[in-house]
Amino acid sequence: MNDLFNAAGLEKEAPRPLADRMRPATLDDVVGQDHLLARGAPLRRMLDAGRLSSLILWGPPGVGKTTIARLLANDANLEFEQISAIFSGVADLRKVFDRAKARRATGKGTLLFVDEIHRFNKAQQDGFLPHVEAGVITLIGATTENPSFELNAALLSRAQVFTLNRLDDDALERLLSRAEKVEGRSLPLTEDARERLRNMADGDGRFVLNLAEELFAEPDGRRLIEAGELGAIVQRRAPIYDKGQESHYNLASALQKSIRGSDVDAALYWAARMLVGGEDPRFILRRLVVIASEDVGNADPQALPLAIAARDAYEFLGQPEGEIAIGQLVAYLGSAPKSNRSHMAFKMAKSAARETGSLAPPAHAMNAPTKLMKSLGYSEGYRYDHDEIDGFAGLNYFPPEMERQKFYQPSPFGFDKEILKRLEYWERKRREKQSEN
Repeated sequence: MNDLFNAAGLEKEAPRPLADRMRPATLDDVVGQDHLLARGAPLRRMLDAGRLSSLILWGPPGVGKTTIARLLANDANLEFEQISAIFSGVADLRKVFDRAKARRATGKGTLLFVDEIHRFNKAQQDGFLPHVEAGVITLIGATTENPSFELNAALLSRAQVFTLNRLDDDALERLLSRAEKVEGRSLPLTEDARERLRNMADGDGRFVLNLAEELFAEPDGRRLIEAGELGAIVQRRAPIYDKGQESHYNLASALQKSIRGSDVDAALYWAARMLVGGEDPRFILRRLVVIASEDVGNADPQALPLAIAARDAYEFLGQPEGEIAIGQLVAYLGSAPKSNRSHMAFKMAKSAARETGSLAPPAHAMNAPTKLMKSLGYSEGYRYDHDEIDGFAGLNYFPPEMERQKFYQPSPFGFDKEILKRLEYWERKRREKQSEN
Protein backbone atom coordinates (compact mmCIF):
# COMPACT_ATOMS: atom_id res chain seq x y z
CA MET A 1 0.00 0.00 0.00
CA ASN A 2 2.95 2.29 0.58
CA ASP A 3 4.75 1.48 -2.69
CA LEU A 4 4.01 4.79 -4.39
CA PHE A 5 4.78 6.77 -1.25
CA ASN A 6 8.10 5.00 -0.66
CA ALA A 7 9.01 5.25 -4.34
CA ALA A 8 8.77 9.02 -4.00
CA GLY A 9 11.69 8.86 -1.52
CA LEU A 10 9.60 9.92 1.49
CA GLU A 11 9.90 8.53 4.99
CA LYS A 12 7.03 6.46 6.41
CA GLU A 13 6.55 9.03 9.16
CA ALA A 14 6.14 11.89 6.67
CA PRO A 15 2.62 13.31 6.28
CA ARG A 16 0.58 11.42 3.70
CA PRO A 17 -2.49 12.65 1.83
CA LEU A 18 -5.79 11.40 3.18
CA ALA A 19 -6.65 9.68 -0.11
CA ASP A 20 -3.38 7.73 0.06
CA ARG A 21 -3.92 6.72 3.69
CA MET A 22 -7.41 5.51 2.79
CA ARG A 23 -6.38 3.48 -0.26
CA PRO A 24 -8.40 0.20 -0.10
CA ALA A 25 -6.49 -2.84 1.10
CA THR A 26 -8.89 -5.38 -0.48
CA LEU A 27 -11.40 -5.44 -3.29
CA ASP A 28 -14.15 -5.52 -0.65
CA ASP A 29 -13.06 -2.04 0.42
CA VAL A 30 -13.62 -0.52 -3.03
CA VAL A 31 -16.85 1.51 -3.12
CA GLY A 32 -19.25 2.11 -5.96
CA GLN A 33 -18.19 -0.78 -8.24
CA ASP A 34 -20.18 -3.72 -6.87
CA HIS A 35 -21.40 -4.56 -10.39
CA LEU A 36 -17.80 -5.69 -11.10
CA LEU A 37 -16.35 -6.61 -7.70
CA ALA A 38 -19.13 -8.10 -5.57
CA ARG A 39 -19.22 -11.83 -5.03
CA GLY A 40 -20.40 -13.38 -8.29
CA ALA A 41 -19.67 -10.24 -10.33
CA PRO A 42 -17.50 -10.57 -13.49
CA LEU A 43 -14.09 -9.48 -12.13
CA ARG A 44 -14.57 -11.42 -8.91
CA ARG A 45 -15.53 -14.57 -10.84
CA MET A 46 -12.44 -14.16 -12.98
CA LEU A 47 -10.22 -14.00 -9.91
CA ASP A 48 -11.98 -16.89 -8.19
CA ALA A 49 -11.46 -19.02 -11.28
CA GLY A 50 -7.74 -18.13 -11.35
CA ARG A 51 -7.90 -16.82 -14.91
CA LEU A 52 -7.28 -13.08 -14.81
CA SER A 53 -7.10 -11.92 -18.44
CA SER A 54 -6.08 -8.60 -19.94
CA LEU A 55 -8.59 -5.85 -19.22
CA ILE A 56 -9.53 -2.30 -20.11
CA LEU A 57 -11.01 -0.33 -17.20
CA TRP A 58 -13.13 2.48 -18.60
CA GLY A 59 -14.54 5.15 -16.34
CA PRO A 60 -14.32 8.76 -15.14
CA PRO A 61 -11.49 10.03 -12.91
CA GLY A 62 -11.43 9.13 -9.23
CA VAL A 63 -13.49 5.93 -9.32
CA GLY A 64 -10.73 3.46 -8.43
CA LYS A 65 -9.16 2.25 -11.68
CA THR A 66 -5.57 2.30 -10.36
CA THR A 67 -6.57 0.87 -7.00
CA ILE A 68 -8.49 -2.01 -8.59
CA ALA A 69 -5.54 -2.83 -10.83
CA ARG A 70 -3.18 -2.99 -7.80
CA LEU A 71 -5.57 -5.18 -5.85
CA LEU A 72 -6.08 -7.52 -8.82
CA ALA A 73 -2.32 -7.94 -9.11
CA ASN A 74 -2.08 -8.72 -5.41
CA ASP A 75 -4.95 -11.24 -5.46
CA ALA A 76 -3.60 -12.92 -8.61
CA ASN A 77 -0.05 -13.05 -7.16
CA LEU A 78 1.36 -10.97 -10.04
CA GLU A 79 4.13 -8.38 -9.89
CA PHE A 80 2.59 -4.93 -10.36
CA GLU A 81 4.18 -2.59 -12.91
CA GLN A 82 2.65 0.83 -13.60
CA ILE A 83 3.31 3.31 -16.39
CA SER A 84 1.46 6.34 -17.70
CA ALA A 85 0.90 6.82 -21.41
CA ILE A 86 1.36 10.55 -20.87
CA PHE A 87 4.92 10.28 -19.54
CA SER A 88 6.18 6.98 -21.00
CA GLY A 89 7.63 6.17 -24.40
CA VAL A 90 8.94 3.18 -26.35
CA ALA A 91 12.12 2.93 -24.25
CA ASP A 92 10.10 2.74 -21.02
CA LEU A 93 7.89 0.02 -22.46
CA ARG A 94 10.91 -1.99 -23.60
CA LYS A 95 12.32 -1.94 -20.06
CA VAL A 96 9.01 -3.10 -18.62
CA PHE A 97 8.79 -5.96 -21.12
CA ASP A 98 12.40 -7.01 -20.41
CA ARG A 99 11.71 -7.11 -16.67
CA ALA A 100 8.52 -9.09 -17.27
CA LYS A 101 10.39 -11.64 -19.41
CA ALA A 102 13.06 -12.05 -16.74
CA ARG A 103 10.37 -12.49 -14.10
CA ARG A 104 8.55 -15.05 -16.22
CA ALA A 105 11.73 -17.11 -16.45
CA THR A 106 11.59 -17.44 -12.67
CA GLY A 107 7.91 -18.41 -12.71
CA LYS A 108 6.55 -15.00 -11.65
CA GLY A 109 3.93 -13.22 -13.74
CA THR A 110 3.57 -9.47 -14.35
CA LEU A 111 0.49 -7.28 -14.36
CA LEU A 112 1.23 -4.14 -16.37
CA PHE A 113 -1.11 -1.25 -15.56
CA VAL A 114 -1.14 1.45 -18.23
CA ASP A 115 -2.84 4.65 -17.11
CA GLU A 116 -4.43 6.81 -19.84
CA ILE A 117 -3.78 4.02 -22.34
CA HIS A 118 -5.78 5.87 -25.00
CA ARG A 119 -2.92 8.41 -25.17
CA PHE A 120 -0.68 5.85 -26.86
CA ASN A 121 -0.78 5.98 -30.66
CA LYS A 122 -1.68 3.02 -32.89
CA ALA A 123 1.90 1.78 -33.23
CA GLN A 124 2.46 1.93 -29.46
CA GLN A 125 -0.79 0.10 -28.80
CA ASP A 126 0.21 -2.57 -31.31
CA GLY A 127 3.45 -2.99 -29.37
CA PHE A 128 1.56 -4.61 -26.48
CA LEU A 129 0.04 -7.36 -28.62
CA PRO A 130 2.93 -9.88 -28.91
CA HIS A 131 3.67 -9.64 -25.18
CA VAL A 132 0.00 -10.13 -24.28
CA GLU A 133 -0.35 -13.07 -26.67
CA ALA A 134 2.85 -14.69 -25.37
CA GLY A 135 1.66 -14.35 -21.78
CA VAL A 136 4.62 -12.16 -20.81
CA ILE A 137 2.25 -9.61 -19.29
CA THR A 138 -1.33 -9.37 -18.18
CA LEU A 139 -2.34 -5.94 -19.43
CA ILE A 140 -4.75 -3.67 -17.59
CA GLY A 141 -5.34 -0.38 -19.33
CA ALA A 142 -7.21 2.53 -17.78
CA THR A 143 -9.02 5.11 -19.85
CA THR A 144 -11.52 7.89 -19.36
CA GLU A 145 -12.44 7.79 -23.05
CA ASN A 146 -14.66 5.38 -24.96
CA PRO A 147 -12.41 2.44 -25.91
CA SER A 148 -14.41 1.87 -29.08
CA PHE A 149 -13.14 5.20 -30.41
CA GLU A 150 -9.70 5.43 -28.82
CA LEU A 151 -8.21 1.91 -28.82
CA ASN A 152 -7.18 -0.31 -31.71
CA ALA A 153 -9.52 -3.10 -32.69
CA ALA A 154 -6.62 -5.57 -32.38
CA LEU A 155 -6.01 -4.55 -28.77
CA LEU A 156 -9.71 -4.58 -27.92
CA SER A 157 -10.03 -8.11 -29.31
CA ARG A 158 -7.45 -9.30 -26.76
CA ALA A 159 -8.79 -7.46 -23.72
CA GLN A 160 -12.17 -7.39 -22.01
CA VAL A 161 -13.65 -3.95 -21.41
CA PHE A 162 -15.17 -3.25 -17.98
CA THR A 163 -17.03 -0.02 -17.31
CA LEU A 164 -16.55 1.63 -13.92
CA ASN A 165 -19.36 3.80 -12.60
CA ARG A 166 -19.18 7.39 -11.49
CA LEU A 167 -19.47 7.24 -7.70
CA ASP A 168 -23.03 7.88 -6.57
CA ASP A 169 -24.10 9.80 -3.50
CA ASP A 170 -24.11 6.73 -1.29
CA ALA A 171 -20.57 5.73 -2.30
CA LEU A 172 -19.26 9.25 -1.65
CA GLU A 173 -20.92 9.28 1.78
CA ARG A 174 -19.26 5.98 2.62
CA LEU A 175 -15.89 7.51 1.77
CA LEU A 176 -16.57 10.53 3.97
CA SER A 177 -17.60 8.29 6.86
CA ARG A 178 -14.40 6.28 6.48
CA ALA A 179 -12.39 9.50 6.39
CA GLU A 180 -13.93 10.57 9.68
CA LYS A 181 -12.91 7.24 11.26
CA VAL A 182 -9.35 7.65 9.98
CA GLU A 183 -9.16 11.22 11.31
CA GLY A 184 -10.96 10.37 14.54
CA ARG A 185 -13.41 13.26 14.27
CA SER A 186 -16.42 14.43 12.30
CA LEU A 187 -16.35 16.84 9.41
CA PRO A 188 -17.41 20.32 10.62
CA LEU A 189 -20.42 20.45 8.30
CA THR A 190 -24.16 20.82 8.57
CA GLU A 191 -26.18 18.12 6.81
CA ASP A 192 -26.92 20.49 3.90
CA ALA A 193 -23.24 21.38 3.62
CA ARG A 194 -22.28 17.71 3.67
CA GLU A 195 -24.70 17.02 0.84
CA ARG A 196 -23.32 19.95 -1.12
CA LEU A 197 -19.78 18.68 -0.56
CA ARG A 198 -20.73 15.39 -2.21
CA ASN A 199 -22.31 17.28 -5.10
CA MET A 200 -19.19 19.38 -5.53
CA ALA A 201 -17.10 16.20 -5.97
CA ASP A 202 -19.16 15.26 -9.05
CA GLY A 203 -18.70 11.51 -8.59
CA ASP A 204 -14.92 11.64 -8.04
CA GLY A 205 -13.87 9.74 -4.90
CA ARG A 206 -10.34 11.07 -4.83
CA PHE A 207 -11.64 14.60 -5.13
CA VAL A 208 -14.16 14.23 -2.30
CA LEU A 209 -11.38 13.00 -0.01
CA ASN A 210 -9.20 15.95 -0.99
CA LEU A 211 -12.10 18.26 -0.14
CA ALA A 212 -12.56 16.50 3.18
CA GLU A 213 -8.86 16.90 3.94
CA GLU A 214 -9.15 20.66 3.43
CA LEU A 215 -12.05 20.76 5.87
CA PHE A 216 -10.23 18.68 8.47
CA ALA A 217 -7.51 21.34 8.34
CA GLU A 218 -10.00 23.97 9.49
CA PRO A 219 -9.46 25.10 13.14
CA ASP A 220 -11.06 22.82 15.74
CA GLY A 221 -13.95 24.08 17.82
CA ARG A 222 -15.47 26.39 15.25
CA ARG A 223 -19.19 26.22 14.49
CA LEU A 224 -20.44 23.90 11.75
CA ILE A 225 -19.94 25.19 8.23
CA GLU A 226 -23.14 26.04 6.36
CA ALA A 227 -23.74 25.01 2.73
CA GLY A 228 -23.48 28.62 1.53
CA GLU A 229 -20.03 29.01 3.09
CA LEU A 230 -18.57 25.88 1.55
CA GLY A 231 -17.59 27.43 -1.76
CA ALA A 232 -15.29 29.94 -0.07
CA ILE A 233 -13.38 27.12 1.64
CA VAL A 234 -13.12 24.37 -0.97
CA GLN A 235 -13.09 24.44 -4.76
CA ARG A 236 -15.80 22.75 -6.78
CA ARG A 237 -14.63 20.03 -9.17
CA ALA A 238 -14.87 21.11 -12.79
CA PRO A 239 -17.46 19.04 -14.69
CA ILE A 240 -16.00 16.32 -16.91
CA TYR A 241 -16.26 17.59 -20.46
CA ASP A 242 -13.79 17.09 -23.29
CA LYS A 243 -14.81 19.02 -26.37
CA GLY A 244 -12.92 16.62 -28.63
CA GLN A 245 -14.06 13.35 -27.14
CA GLU A 246 -17.10 11.28 -26.23
CA SER A 247 -18.68 13.60 -23.66
CA HIS A 248 -18.87 16.26 -26.39
CA TYR A 249 -21.05 14.00 -28.54
CA ASN A 250 -23.01 12.49 -25.64
CA LEU A 251 -24.16 15.88 -24.37
CA ALA A 252 -24.94 17.13 -27.87
CA SER A 253 -27.05 14.00 -28.39
CA ALA A 254 -28.81 14.52 -25.05
CA LEU A 255 -29.58 18.13 -26.01
CA GLN A 256 -31.11 17.19 -29.36
CA LYS A 257 -33.10 14.27 -27.98
CA SER A 258 -34.43 16.38 -25.09
CA ILE A 259 -35.67 19.00 -27.56
CA ARG A 260 -37.09 16.33 -29.85
CA GLY A 261 -38.88 14.85 -26.83
CA SER A 262 -40.25 18.30 -25.84
CA ASP A 263 -38.49 18.11 -22.44
CA VAL A 264 -37.69 21.81 -22.20
CA ASP A 265 -36.09 21.77 -18.75
CA ALA A 266 -33.80 18.86 -19.62
CA ALA A 267 -32.83 20.59 -22.87
CA LEU A 268 -31.91 23.75 -20.96
CA TYR A 269 -29.86 21.65 -18.53
CA TRP A 270 -27.83 19.94 -21.27
CA ALA A 271 -27.22 23.20 -23.10
CA ALA A 272 -26.03 24.71 -19.81
CA ARG A 273 -23.81 21.68 -19.11
CA MET A 274 -22.13 22.15 -22.47
CA LEU A 275 -21.55 25.85 -21.90
CA VAL A 276 -20.28 25.36 -18.34
CA GLY A 277 -17.96 22.64 -19.63
CA GLY A 278 -16.35 25.07 -22.07
CA GLU A 279 -18.09 24.08 -25.30
CA ASP A 280 -17.90 26.58 -28.14
CA PRO A 281 -21.33 28.31 -28.18
CA ARG A 282 -21.16 28.33 -31.98
CA PHE A 283 -21.15 24.52 -31.99
CA ILE A 284 -24.30 24.53 -29.85
CA LEU A 285 -25.94 27.07 -32.14
CA ARG A 286 -25.10 24.98 -35.20
CA ARG A 287 -26.77 21.97 -33.58
CA LEU A 288 -29.81 24.09 -32.71
CA VAL A 289 -30.14 25.29 -36.31
CA VAL A 290 -30.11 21.65 -37.42
CA ILE A 291 -32.72 20.79 -34.79
CA ALA A 292 -34.94 23.69 -35.90
CA SER A 293 -35.04 22.24 -39.40
CA GLU A 294 -34.80 18.50 -38.74
CA ASP A 295 -36.95 18.05 -35.64
CA VAL A 296 -39.29 21.05 -35.53
CA GLY A 297 -39.51 21.53 -39.28
CA ASN A 298 -42.69 22.88 -40.78
CA ALA A 299 -44.70 22.17 -37.64
CA ASP A 300 -43.38 25.61 -36.64
CA PRO A 301 -41.82 27.44 -39.61
CA GLN A 302 -40.67 30.24 -37.27
CA ALA A 303 -38.18 27.90 -35.57
CA LEU A 304 -35.52 28.10 -38.28
CA PRO A 305 -35.62 31.93 -38.61
CA LEU A 306 -35.41 32.19 -34.81
CA ALA A 307 -32.42 29.84 -34.79
CA ILE A 308 -30.64 32.01 -37.37
CA ALA A 309 -31.58 35.11 -35.37
CA ALA A 310 -30.14 33.55 -32.19
CA ARG A 311 -26.90 32.82 -34.03
CA ASP A 312 -26.72 36.42 -35.24
CA ALA A 313 -27.58 37.74 -31.77
CA TYR A 314 -24.75 35.71 -30.24
CA GLU A 315 -22.25 37.03 -32.79
CA PHE A 316 -23.46 40.59 -32.16
CA LEU A 317 -23.53 40.39 -28.35
CA GLY A 318 -20.66 38.02 -27.57
CA GLN A 319 -20.16 36.58 -24.09
CA PRO A 320 -21.93 36.42 -21.71
CA GLU A 321 -25.05 38.19 -23.01
CA GLY A 322 -25.08 36.11 -26.19
CA GLU A 323 -25.88 33.04 -24.12
CA ILE A 324 -29.28 34.57 -23.34
CA ALA A 325 -30.23 34.07 -26.99
CA ILE A 326 -29.10 30.44 -26.79
CA GLY A 327 -31.33 29.86 -23.76
CA GLN A 328 -34.27 31.53 -25.49
CA LEU A 329 -33.81 29.37 -28.57
CA VAL A 330 -33.50 26.12 -26.59
CA ALA A 331 -36.70 26.93 -24.68
CA TYR A 332 -38.55 27.78 -27.90
CA LEU A 333 -37.43 24.67 -29.77
CA GLY A 334 -38.19 22.42 -26.82
CA SER A 335 -41.74 23.75 -26.50
CA ALA A 336 -42.47 23.94 -30.25
CA PRO A 337 -44.63 21.35 -32.06
CA LYS A 338 -42.41 18.80 -33.81
CA SER A 339 -42.38 17.32 -37.29
CA ASN A 340 -39.54 15.68 -39.20
CA ARG A 341 -41.74 15.01 -42.24
CA SER A 342 -39.96 17.48 -44.54
CA HIS A 343 -36.59 16.01 -43.50
CA MET A 344 -37.78 12.46 -44.13
CA ALA A 345 -39.40 13.47 -47.41
CA PHE A 346 -36.14 14.89 -48.69
CA LYS A 347 -34.27 11.73 -47.67
CA MET A 348 -36.81 9.67 -49.64
CA ALA A 349 -36.48 12.01 -52.62
CA LYS A 350 -32.67 11.65 -52.55
CA SER A 351 -33.01 7.88 -52.45
CA ALA A 352 -35.35 7.95 -55.45
CA ALA A 353 -32.96 10.28 -57.27
CA ARG A 354 -30.10 7.81 -56.80
CA GLU A 355 -32.25 4.92 -58.04
CA THR A 356 -33.72 6.61 -61.13
CA GLY A 357 -30.43 7.92 -62.52
CA SER A 358 -30.52 10.62 -65.22
CA LEU A 359 -34.17 10.81 -66.22
CA ALA A 360 -34.94 14.05 -68.05
CA PRO A 361 -37.70 16.41 -66.87
CA PRO A 362 -40.94 16.41 -68.90
CA ALA A 363 -40.79 18.68 -71.95
CA HIS A 364 -43.17 21.26 -70.44
CA ALA A 365 -40.81 21.72 -67.47
CA MET A 366 -37.83 22.75 -69.63
CA ASN A 367 -37.13 26.20 -71.03
CA ALA A 368 -36.70 26.73 -74.78
CA PRO A 369 -34.54 29.83 -75.21
CA THR A 370 -33.39 28.81 -78.76
CA LYS A 371 -35.15 27.74 -81.96
CA LEU A 372 -33.36 24.39 -81.86
CA MET A 373 -34.64 23.67 -78.39
CA LYS A 374 -38.17 24.62 -79.46
CA SER A 375 -37.88 22.30 -82.45
CA LEU A 376 -36.87 19.51 -80.08
CA GLY A 377 -40.05 20.00 -78.07
CA TYR A 378 -38.65 21.88 -75.12
CA SER A 379 -41.40 23.74 -73.22
CA GLU A 380 -44.11 22.06 -75.33
CA GLY A 381 -47.37 21.75 -73.43
CA TYR A 382 -46.41 24.15 -70.67
CA ARG A 383 -49.22 26.18 -69.14
CA TYR A 384 -48.42 29.24 -67.06
CA ASP A 385 -50.13 28.70 -63.71
CA HIS A 386 -50.74 32.40 -63.09
CA ASP A 387 -52.76 32.58 -66.31
CA GLU A 388 -55.18 29.92 -65.12
CA ILE A 389 -58.47 31.05 -63.60
CA ASP A 390 -57.76 29.27 -60.32
CA GLY A 391 -53.99 29.89 -60.51
CA PHE A 392 -53.23 26.19 -61.00
CA ALA A 393 -52.54 24.29 -64.23
CA GLY A 394 -52.26 20.84 -62.62
CA LEU A 395 -49.32 19.65 -64.71
CA ASN A 396 -47.20 16.65 -63.65
CA TYR A 397 -43.54 17.59 -63.14
CA PHE A 398 -42.09 14.13 -62.55
CA PRO A 399 -40.11 12.52 -65.42
CA PRO A 400 -42.48 10.88 -67.94
CA GLU A 401 -40.85 7.47 -67.31
CA MET A 402 -41.42 7.73 -63.55
CA GLU A 403 -44.65 7.25 -61.64
CA ARG A 404 -45.69 10.06 -59.35
CA GLN A 405 -44.25 9.68 -55.84
CA LYS A 406 -45.59 10.88 -52.50
CA PHE A 407 -42.56 11.84 -50.40
CA TYR A 408 -43.98 14.60 -48.24
CA GLN A 409 -46.73 13.67 -45.82
CA PRO A 410 -47.03 16.41 -43.19
CA SER A 411 -47.91 15.51 -39.62
CA PRO A 412 -51.15 16.58 -37.92
CA PHE A 413 -49.18 18.79 -35.52
CA GLY A 414 -48.66 22.54 -35.47
CA PHE A 415 -48.48 24.32 -38.80
CA ASP A 416 -47.86 20.98 -40.51
CA LYS A 417 -51.60 20.32 -40.45
CA GLU A 418 -52.19 23.52 -42.46
CA ILE A 419 -49.64 22.35 -45.03
CA LEU A 420 -51.41 18.99 -45.15
CA LYS A 421 -54.66 20.75 -46.06
CA ARG A 422 -52.86 22.64 -48.84
CA LEU A 423 -51.32 19.48 -50.28
CA GLU A 424 -54.65 17.69 -50.22
CA TYR A 425 -56.21 20.67 -52.03
CA TRP A 426 -53.53 20.71 -54.76
CA GLU A 427 -53.78 16.93 -55.20
CA ARG A 428 -57.54 17.11 -55.60
CA LYS A 429 -57.23 19.97 -58.11
CA ARG A 430 -54.51 18.09 -60.03
CA ARG A 431 -56.80 15.09 -60.47
CA GLU A 432 -59.62 17.39 -61.65
CA LYS A 433 -57.35 19.11 -64.22
CA GLN A 434 -56.03 15.81 -65.52
CA SER A 435 -59.58 14.44 -65.91
CA GLU A 436 -60.52 17.58 -67.90
CA ASN A 437 -57.65 16.91 -70.31
